[in-house]
Amino acid sequence: MQAKSPGASALTVSLFAALPFTLAAGSASADPDADAVGLDQVVVTATRTEEALKRVASSITVVEAQAVRESQKTAVSDLLSTTPGVSVSRTGGLGSVTQLRIRGAESDQTAVLIDGVKLNDPSATGGGYNFGNLLNGDVSRIEVLRGPQSTLWGSQAIGGVVNIVTTMPQGPLSYHVSLEGGSRETLGVAARVEAGGERLSWRIGGNYLTTDGISSFDEDLGGKEHDGYRSVGWNARGVLKITDNISLDLRSTGSRNRADFDGFPAPTYAFADTREYGYTDESVSYAGVNVDAFGGRLHNRFGFAYTDTDRSNYDPASSVPLTFDASGSNKRWEYQGSFSVNDALQTVFGVESEKSQFTTVSPSEFEPRPAPVGGSVRIDSVYLQVQVNPIETLTLTGGVRHDDHDTFNGSTTAQAGAAWLVTESTLLRASYGEGFKAPTLYQLFSEYGTPGLRPEAAEGWDAGIEQHLLDGALVASVTYFERDTDNMIDFVSCLGNGPVGRCRAQPFGYYDNVQKAAADGVEFSLAAQIGERLSISGNYTNMTSENAVRGSANFGRMLARRPSETANIEVSYRWPIELHTAIAVERVGHSFDDAANTFRLDAYTLVGLRASYDVSDKTEVYGRIENLFDKDYATVLSYGSVGRGAFGGVRQAF
Repeated sequence: MQAKSPGASALTVSLFAALPFTLAAGSASADPDADAVGLDQVVVTATRTEEALKRVASSITVVEAQAVRESQKTAVSDLLSTTPGVSVSRTGGLGSVTQLRIRGAESDQTAVLIDGVKLNDPSATGGGYNFGNLLNGDVSRIEVLRGPQSTLWGSQAIGGVVNIVTTMPQGPLSYHVSLEGGSRETLGVAARVEAGGERLSWRIGGNYLTTDGISSFDEDLGGKEHDGYRSVGWNARGVLKITDNISLDLRSTGSRNRADFDGFPAPTYAFADTREYGYTDESVSYAGVNVDAFGGRLHNRFGFAYTDTDRSNYDPASSVPLTFDASGSNKRWEYQGSFSVNDALQTVFGVESEKSQFTTVSPSEFEPRPAPVGGSVRIDSVYLQVQVNPIETLTLTGGVRHDDHDTFNGSTTAQAGAAWLVTESTLLRASYGEGFKAPTLYQLFSEYGTPGLRPEAAEGWDAGIEQHLLDGALVASVTYFERDTDNMIDFVSCLGNGPVGRCRAQPFGYYDNVQKAAADGVEFSLAAQIGERLSISGNYTNMTSENAVRGSANFGRMLARRPSETANIEVSYRWPIELHTAIAVERVGHSFDDAANTFRLDAYTLVGLRASYDVSDKTEVYGRIENLFDKDYATVLSYGSVGRGAFGGVRQAF
């Protein structure tokens, strides 16, 4: 079911295939030349500039484009659920509301970026990001940065940051087409054209996906009607090198999505099969100018980003067919500079000004024409991070940020960390970070809003070791983490237990800073390359995330939909005849669907098989079986799960 109250934003990244790829997941690589893309691999999310992994203090997972392609997964969330510390819950099949949690933090406490542009839906209740429509496609890599990261990334980065980095076209004019079909009448088509030269690189692409889906209402409870999904997306990017020191970067991505869902029909208002459906239209655009000075030691980026989301839900069985309508937009002006004082001292600094606004309305049979609710806020920010290398093998990082918000005095966050390459194959990491999440527009200005809300605040730290053995053929890592979050905003119901004064003014309830949470755990990852053909990778996370409000009825109980254990293992083999096969196993431990831990969600194990064959250097055919043993499971109580499915496709370049 999609709730009639504001949900989260969703952005479709095209389905089409990209370029030949390599893999680096966790701290490891399945490529035979592992160290070439291991410690020296370049990432951007941790410092907002290109940086080698061996100099990054924070815990980070990098999923390279080869892993994205070879996984054959349609949804980005399905791929990210196989990385350390990440869990996913979904209210049905493709296109349904999908929440991703990093280290037990709320889904709304994750900052999600595409090429560094933050994605969020200002009209959503929690202001977070819905992964339901984020599809795999034109991706060069995905970076998952764990732990509080607000010093560089601002509001929402309490659990961590997910950055999707798209491909940068290179080489002569080329065309790429992909076609996939399979179970549940699923069909996906995508295409792109691109070229990259010394002065101009550009790309234009589009995609279409349709599926009959599954019943959002669990079939074991009587769900029979399949809730389908359709997505149409497009994207474009151009980089023009005006001079040797000045370049222009323009990019835009958009999609229109329709998802069927089940709801709570009158007169029983119990969850059941319904014919409800919703549309999500969204776009993300960015324009930036990059200017280098002092021989490239000073890099300046001036940018403007705009995100726009429009959502509407309909119930054909109601006398008021339009049941929900919302729109939200975000305008962000930013400057970022990075200056290399010398080889041992680098700085990153910037200023940002962001204005968000929303309107929302929920018509019903009781009130067919309610007055729309809306509001806007502005937040201005300044940040600085300094990186020092006192010796070649030791990197120390420290930073501070201040955000000035319309509705509270502001928030100052800091971070510090160290990365020490003890030997050529042993890396130690330790980091401390702070995070905050500003109250959303809905929490401030809706009929349930509280203008005086304080920002949610978190402190966290982690420490770990990464070991490369056998010339990089075996890579193992272990990381321990802790995080405490205060001032969490939650809805306070006035049905018999709310304060008399507040409930007289807001009889149905209101938002307030009433929650605290704590999380700690350990993450393991391993990757092994055995010979030239066999590779094995896996990870395991053991985590405790619980209510930390002393004296409350739920003190010490597990936070909802946070499994205490997750594990993944994949074995792949490259045959001499250009055939690549793999088996993947995902294990998710039990969790609870509610704060009181009354409704248990049982543990489950999913097994998948896949194969691909290179017909030529420009043609690939592939196929997969998902949920091989047709496991019945639930990530949200009473919602359906995707059963066994078989899919196949072809990718063609010209």
